[in-house]
Amino acid sequence: MIVFAVLGLVGGSAIAHPSLPADNSIADVAERVVDSVVNISTQTQVEADPFFSGFFGDDSPQIMAGKGSGVIITASGRILTNAHVVNGAQDITVTLQDGTEMPAKVVGKDTRADLAVLQLEGKVPALKPIPWGDSSTLRLGEIVLAIGDGMGVGKSVSMGIVSAKGRGLRIAEYEDFIQTDAAINPGNSGGALVNLKGELVGINTAIASRSGGYQGIGFAIPTNMAKPIMEQLMTDGKVSRGYLGIGIATVNTAIAKEYKLPASRGVLVASVEDGSPAAKAGLAEGDIITAINGTAVKTDDSLKNTIAMIKPGTTVDLDVIHMNSKSATVKVKLTELPDTMHPLKKKQLQPRSRRFVSP
Repeated sequence: MIVFAVLGLVGGSAIAHPSLPADNSIADVAERVVDSVVNISTQTQVEADPFFSGFFGDDSPQIMAGKGSGVIITASGRILTNAHVVNGAQDITVTLQDGTEMPAKVVGKDTRADLAVLQLEGKVPALKPIPWGDSSTLRLGEIVLAIGDGMGVGKSVSMGIVSAKGRGLRIAEYEDFIQTDAAINPGNSGGALVNLKGELVGINTAIASRSGGYQGIGFAIPTNMAKPIMEQLMTDGKVSRGYLGIGIATVNTAIAKEYKLPASRGVLVASVEDGSPAAKAGLAEGDIITAINGTAVKTDDSLKNTIAMIKPGTTVDLDVIHMNSKSATVKVKLTELPDTMHPLKKKQLQPRSRRFVSP
């Protein structure tokens, strides 16, 4: 059984690495960026286990310690990490490269994409923010470095390649993971994935493992997804996402044939919420969305992520093929995604082999 895990302290195994460049570029990159990655320690108060509190006669709350990593993003002490690293923590301590420990507070977090921004408290020393890279330019097979507090033994650097892009694991509501075989272990959550220019291209987040430890399949949130979320968290303390109000599924040849759909590629509108922006614009069950603002959409995840990153109140153009095979451009004014989403009812057009997601 394969488990997708956010990284708890367990062991791993050795995996072969790709061939290395002949010069010292790997070491040069590691030395340039390691100071921009920090260790994060948390303390979270949890209720005592009723069994043990009854047995030992102590029902006082217990303190649970956690470990993770983070990336320095401003010289004033802002740190980017995973939301799951700091969720529920009463005390957060950041350890810098020189061993200096500093308290930190949460500026904002987005559990839907598993990202959080921290602020160092007190007098902030000279810091080295990490340079940002363009994750969309990553190529399969490109060498990357993962930096973080793996296994809680201290900051370390591992190397691998980009194994895949655009992965969805269903561990967060919004996903577009980079897959890598660079060693990502428990404690690496929130750490940096960098290219050979020393630029941040991902935030290390999860692993796929049968043991809970490293088995050559790690995942990082790409910077092109993380950066706009981070900027909203720094400005507003939260993320405001666009909302259509539909249930969707990726269309493929088999689904198109099964339900006699008018197109074999695109995103199927499987349900429409009453009173939603989609309903007001006239979208209907069975419509197929093929593009948004002129850019083709091929999967439900790509449509969901694209809509989510558009500011509420914006009007978007959706290229749609209706069930009668007629094409149209539908203008939809997005509203803000509600804090809590009610499950969508399954409709007649639901593909039997797919799940529904709600942009």
